[in-house]
Amino acid sequence: MSDIISYLFETNAIKFCEENKPFWYTSGKIGPYFINTHFIYGSEKDAVSLLSFIDDSLSDKMTLPKKVFEKVLKQYNENKIYQDVINHMKDYIEKNIDISKVDFISGGERRDWFFSNILAYLLNKPHITIYKDLSSVISDSHFNETKKSYNIEGKKVLHVADLITVASNYLRAWIPAIENLGGKILWSCVVVDRMQGGEEKLSEKGIKSLSLVKVDNNLFKKAFDMGIINNSQLEMLNNFFNAPDKTMREFLINHPEFLENSLKADEKTRKRAKLLIDNDLYNLNTKN
Repeated sequence: MSDIISYLFETNAIKFCEENKPFWYTSGKIGPYFINTHFIYGSEKDAVSLLSFIDDSLSDKMTLPKKVFEKVLKQYNENKIYQDVINHMKDYIEKNIDISKVDFISGGERRDWFFSNILAYLLNKPHITIYKDLSSVISDSHFNETKKSYNIEGKKVLHVADLITVASNYLRAWIPAIENLGGKILWSCVVVDRMQGGEEKLSEKGIKSLSLVKVDNNLFKKAFDMGIINNSQLEMLNNFFNAPDKTMREFLINHPEFLENSLKADEKTRKRAKLLIDNDLYNLNTKN
């Protein structure tokens, strides 16, 4: 999967922070890397364009699957990076799952659709489009016909997504949505596993979890070997992987200027910094 890793770096789907400048996350926490898996669609520009298109089309749930499919099929035929990633994903699924046992492929709003729609087509399986409100529609593998969801009692589903972290979307929405139809997700395949416990959560639900890339020490070493990061960055990444909160707490204690500067930065950064302080997310009030 080394070429997939190279694509993640090439498209900036995985970004590593500059030395002593960790990224701010929505939660108010900080970390040394940021992942936008959907950039592997070909580029950040292409990915943002498709997301905007999806947002503009969400008002009509019945026509959206075909519209998205037409976009991703065109990209698959024209963009080598995206085509290679999808082909790798298809091969990986076929090597690890008995495709004859898969009745449906599902994908959830919104980034899952970058991958689930085209794979349903290539694997010749009907596609279940799941929306955030747990409603869904079902399309044939070529997306020529989309119907309101119907009972799929006893049917087996492969869910395809961009990435998995702690599997919160699966537990909150994707699994219940399929169960509401009478089916069951038995497999999950993602491009990136952030190695934050999602695979274990799915296993507890009886779901086999597959991923092309795992964000771990091996990935960081690959980035170092490719000259993308230096030794200091590698050290922080490895420490963060082994003990994220402890590593970032020590960073904030040793670099008080980072938080001070963040409170004077743009509005989004200020809000996240205030969230960190107000909720004492790193227990900074006790510095021993």
